[in-house]
Amino acid sequence: MSLLAKPDRIFDRDVEWAELARFAADERPGATLGVVSGRRRQGKTLLLYELAQASGGFYFGATEATSTESLRRLGEVLGAYAGSPGPLQLADWSAAIDALLALGRTRPVTVVIDEFPYLVRAARDLPSIIQHALTPGRPERAESRTRLLLCGSALSFMGGLLAGSAPLRGRAGLELPVQPLDYRAASAFWEIDDPLLAVKVFSIVGGTPAYRREYVQDDAPTGAGDFDAWVVRAVLNPARPLFREARYLLAEDPDLRDAALYHSVLAAVAEGNASRGGIAGYIGRKATDLQHPLTVLEDAGLLLREPDPLRGGRSSYRITEPLITFYQAVMRPAWTALEQRRGADVWHRSQRRYASAVLGPRFEEIVRQWSLRFADPDVFGGLIAEASAGTLTDPASRTSHELDLVALGEPPLGDGPRPLLAIGEVKWGRRLGLPDLDRLTRVRELLLRRPGIDAAGVRLLLASAEGFTRDLTAAAADRAEIVLVDAARLYSY
Repeated sequence: MSLLAKPDRIFDRDVEWAELARFAADERPGATLGVVSGRRRQGKTLLLYELAQASGGFYFGATEATSTESLRRLGEVLGAYAGSPGPLQLADWSAAIDALLALGRTRPVTVVIDEFPYLVRAARDLPSIIQHALTPGRPERAESRTRLLLCGSALSFMGGLLAGSAPLRGRAGLELPVQPLDYRAASAFWEIDDPLLAVKVFSIVGGTPAYRREYVQDDAPTGAGDFDAWVVRAVLNPARPLFREARYLLAEDPDLRDAALYHSVLAAVAEGNASRGGIAGYIGRKATDLQHPLTVLEDAGLLLREPDPLRGGRSSYRITEPLITFYQAVMRPAWTALEQRRGADVWHRSQRRYASAVLGPRFEEIVRQWSLRFADPDVFGGLIAEASAGTLTDPASRTSHELDLVALGEPPLGDGPRPLLAIGEVKWGRRLGLPDLDRLTRVRELLLRRPGIDAAGVRLLLASAEGFTRDLTAAAADRAEIVLVDAARLYSY
């Protein structure tokens, strides 16, 4: 089975393309189903459109419309694809799905339905219709090699499409999430070679490809000295689409009905209130009242709940989309001034807020991603399976120690404690020195006495964008358990 070559216009996405190409090239008899999901602006449509083009397949982009109009549009596109003299007349969705299955009678044919949630809003029984159409043994399915791909950006809807007792559960042979580009791929996409500048840009726009192309018209900082001017002209400029994008991200998800509440929850997290109690106190609600909004934001892919590996039953929340963090911390409090085109003044006054609420937390997350995905396992004496922040409580002194990195290895096959591979201190705007190392050393001593964790080989990671003192650098040269990480190391291969 030869796979389709990835088109040059698709940046990165090698894994996603390989999975899609393998699914499309499957020669086995019988129609199959795949589901592709991901937040808007990640390049899903480009991936699927290029896949359909390269394989000679069929692509249909749904719009918000009545069921009758969508059937008519689908019939028109199907007629044009099949070379018919006119549109195909589709009586209902059962007939439409059978018509799509019929495309694969003689060869494997990729069939893409993009923005599938739009169709289901007007035809609630469509997933059940597809389930029936793909019933094993049904002639229309058995005689077809249609490779049907359903795509959508409403993550809560797409996540439930194959879950629990949903009609399509057990029918899909591919479930592919399209995530934002990681911080390294994002720097290559923006063509930024300066690691410090790459972190600054990523902390605002993250890894969403469309934010470079359509949303700022390929306007990227020309260098470190151009960063502040770029923020003002590309992000804080009411004439650029990126200016209102964070608001639209919430407005576009149909499950986020109470916009004011969800904005307040996100603002609380952006202010550093990572616990449910902290969020509740910030917005003036009871912690018990936040279960639903927090779950909805998680399902929408905007919030991530991370269990604290050192405190059982405790967890913290963080915003997954950097642009939303930037909006909540910098733009939302000064929205009127920004609409009056006073972006330069707002940006000048927001430097401390940007560094503490946006840049610092995102730098910590980048360091955790580096340790989890890019660092050589030899650096930590093993392969890291989980990396998050954590808090260690010392009952003897009644104090707690916040750690920016807690890296755990794989659980042991049998009984025994899980290996703790690294603990870390991460700072964006401060040079780290021996006092920071001493603090980590004291925390390690506490962990060595803690049951349930094997901290015998724990490494002490210190990461800083400002670098390290000579004394700390000398100590790291003499002690293998000390790991120093600057911005350049985060981006080196």
